[in-house]
Amino acid sequence: MSEEFVFGWHAVEAVLKREPERLQQVWIQTGRQDKRVKSITDALDALGVRWQVVHRRELDERVSGVHQGIVAAVSESREWTEDDLLAQLAASDEPPFLLVLDGVTDPHNLGACMRTADAAGVQAVIVPKDKSASLTPVARKVACGAAETVPFVRVTNLARFLRSLQDQGIWLIGTAGEAQATLYQADFKGPVALVMGAEGKGMRRLTREHCDQLIKIPMLGHVDSLNVSVATGVCLYEALRQRLG
Repeated sequence: MSEEFVFGWHAVEAVLKREPERLQQVWIQTGRQDKRVKSITDALDALGVRWQVVHRRELDERVSGVHQGIVAAVSESREWTEDDLLAQLAASDEPPFLLVLDGVTDPHNLGACMRTADAAGVQAVIVPKDKSASLTPVARKVACGAAETVPFVRVTNLARFLRSLQDQGIWLIGTAGEAQATLYQADFKGPVALVMGAEGKGMRRLTREHCDQLIKIPMLGHVDSLNVSVATGVCLYEALRQRLG
């Protein structure tokens, strides 16, 4: 079975809580003897999962990123398919609330978007397979456990999949700086997918053409754009405000 690494306390605790069967081995940096460490090691002992206390340099050699003193070797997570998501949406009684990221290549931004998506109640995050960040250990760490709770769907042909969403009655709202309508004029209360573009370039032409509505975030200062993870948070929480209202 293929192996990958998860690091950071939130990320490892999320796997332990939601997918403990994936855990293979855990390494914890020497020097920590607090309640958080004991809670994790007790849970690992109960599961029969091996763990070791090691020097920081060994953790540094295993992963690239701020590991916070804990690294876990895990089996690969199940990858959601397009058909999996469409079947779940068709079977659910709740109006779909989705996030589409078109070409977000920075794993830090992807992880931040996943974290906000989880907090806002998004049912799935959708990305194209090409020219897009995947759920790397860095993205999982930044997501603080959201990568283990929010379905992450990589699609071969994003434009075709957007048409499939429209066939299920889902309204596609895309963000673009040149849009006439603002975020606060959009209706997010029904079945909806928010479509965010890549860092700097925005959405690709075909993606833009498939959107039912284009909106922009009002910008009153001297900068003309926001980081994609910040913009995603602004839009998702306006959508959540409407959906809770």
